[in-house]
Amino acid sequence: MKHPSNREFFAYWDDKRGDGRAPDRTDIEPGAVRGLLGDTFVLSCDAGAGYPFRVAGTRVCALLGTDLKDKSFAALFDTASRRDIEEIIAVVAEETLAAVAGVTAATHGGSPAHFELLLLPFNTRAHEPISLTGLLAPFESHQDLVGEFKLTSWRYMAHRPEKIVPRTLRKIALARGLMVYEGLR
Repeated sequence: MKHPSNREFFAYWDDKRGDGRAPDRTDIEPGAVRGLLGDTFVLSCDAGAGYPFRVAGTRVCALLGTDLKDKSFAALFDTASRRDIEEIIAVVAEETLAAVAGVTAATHGGSPAHFELLLLPFNTRAHEPISLTGLLAPFESHQDLVGEFKLTSWRYMAHRPEKIVPRTLRKIALARGLMVYEGLR
């Protein structure tokens, strides 16, 4: 990750997930990342609706000139990038992998705008809608609105390696109480 805001948000998310693959949505406290809230968002994992925004920060909405609640996240991207961003979101949600992407857009004044997009999954629970969070960090400040986004690069961030425990120790850890070993007669 290149942008300091994304590094800060990822570090917070990473701390909250602990040894798990992702934190629960309720583990994320907005007050802890107060300075980043304007660039953050939460998406609903509804592919048919284009992954609509559940919540979008004020700077993200100002950048696009509209309230983004219930609007399609995928529709913000040009047609060449739309399928890729939908696939990235699906992998983040289904595989609980974090992803970071480079994004560009043209401002209405015609100048290029560069962003770093961070997508982070939440832990899934039965009977709860699947969602994920993210942060769209601009590399330059912009007064103009921006047009369609274009993906320039992306990568997934692997899970932390799990601790390898020898098989005999795993068996002992699972066994509780009385253990009976079958012997010879």
